[in-house]
Amino acid sequence: MAHVISVNVGVPKAISWMDQKTTTAIWKVPVSGRVAVRGVNVAGDAQGDRRVHGGPDKAVYAYAREDEQWWEDILGQAIAPGTFGENLTVEGVDVTGALVGERWEIGSVILEVCQPRMPCWKLGARMNDPMFPKRFSAAGRPGAYLRIVREGELGAGDAVSLLHRPAHGITVGLAASVRLQDGEQAERLLSAPELPKSWHKWARDAVASRDAVASREAKDRVERT
Repeated sequence: MAHVISVNVGVPKAISWMDQKTTTAIWKVPVSGRVAVRGVNVAGDAQGDRRVHGGPDKAVYAYAREDEQWWEDILGQAIAPGTFGENLTVEGVDVTGALVGERWEIGSVILEVCQPRMPCWKLGARMNDPMFPKRFSAAGRPGAYLRIVREGELGAGDAVSLLHRPAHGITVGLAASVRLQDGEQAERLLSAPELPKSWHKWARDAVASRDAVASREAKDRVERT
C-alpha cells in the first residue's frame, strides 16, 4: 500500500561550504504524531532562502523510499528519511512517474504534484559531495514538489491515495529530463498547465530559441544555393 514512511521538518541554520556561506533548512529530521499542513508549509518546517525555496509551488517535497534505497546501493551508505531534504518520505509511490497535476490525499490533506526538484549546491553540502547535485540530476530520481490544495493533518503510516490524474502525460521525470537534458522537447511542457509559470516561461523561451536557430539555418541554406 502506498503510504508515508516519515514526515520530516527542519529549520534554517548557518553553514559554510566550498567558500560559500548561507542559511539552509535542508537538514530535516522525522517528527512523530499528527502534523499540520497549511499555508505553504508543513508545521515546524521552514526554508533558508524563500527567493528560491518554499512558497505555494514548493510547499511540500516528497521523495520515494525506493529511490533512497537505490541511492543506498549506489553510495554504499544508509540514507535516513529526510536526508534529501524531503518533508514526506513515501513508499509504494512512483514519484518519478507521477503526473504533474495529479492529486494525493494523505490524512485530511490534499496535495497536488507541481514540479520536479532542480537541486542546488546545498544538496552537495548536505551530502558532503560538491558533485552530488549533478549526480542527483543525472540519476533521474528528482522527487516532487507539491502544492497544498486542502489543508489538514497527516502523519507517518498514512495511506497515499490517488484522487486525480490529468490527461497530458507529463510526468515529474519527463519534466526534469526535458529541463536538464532535452530542451528540444520543451514544447511538450506547455501541455501541462499545472506546471509553475516559471517552467512555462522557460519552455516558451526554449521553443523561441530553437525556432530562431532553425530560421537562421534555413536562411543560410537558401543564401548558399
